[in-house]
Amino acid sequence: MGRIVDFHAVSTDGLEASPYAEALAGLRANEARYFSTHYGHAFEVESADEAPEIVEWVARLLRHERDLEIQATPLEVAHFVVDGIDWTHVFYDNGVAVNVLYTLAPGGKRAVGFKLADGVPVPGELEERFKFARQRSRLAGTIRGSFFVIRGDYDVVAARPAEGRTPQ
Repeated sequence: MGRIVDFHAVSTDGLEASPYAEALAGLRANEARYFSTHYGHAFEVESADEAPEIVEWVARLLRHERDLEIQATPLEVAHFVVDGIDWTHVFYDNGVAVNVLYTLAPGGKRAVGFKLADGVPVPGELEERFKFARQRSRLAGTIRGSFFVIRGDYDVVAARPAEGRTPQ
């Protein structure tokens, strides 16, 4: 059963196993505010244990695209389709959030983003491979982020359509 992330009252619920729980909660709330503002969508998360197919799909995509494996425990996931884009997020106990933007229409934008919560060191598996830009967030402090474009085609995990705006 999923839980809507409240970006007005930032909570560490579901992230307590992380030594960066407060910073990761701010990062998750920042994502929730983004989707509320841009898509009119409530950002819903569930325990990674309840959605192993989502965690595995992201892991498989990272392996195939960049021979990369995140060396951390996934805590929560979010997965939905809004405006014709399949969005997948995995929040890890080391303070890293991985998000996959996968436009369902052929030829659309497809990318993987990495975000690091405030104060989180860059994990070794990402350190030499990606440069991280900084942005300020009222909810998350300083967010460092990087991304890469997805080159291959992947069958996405079935997601329920988002409430709010109709997918195009």
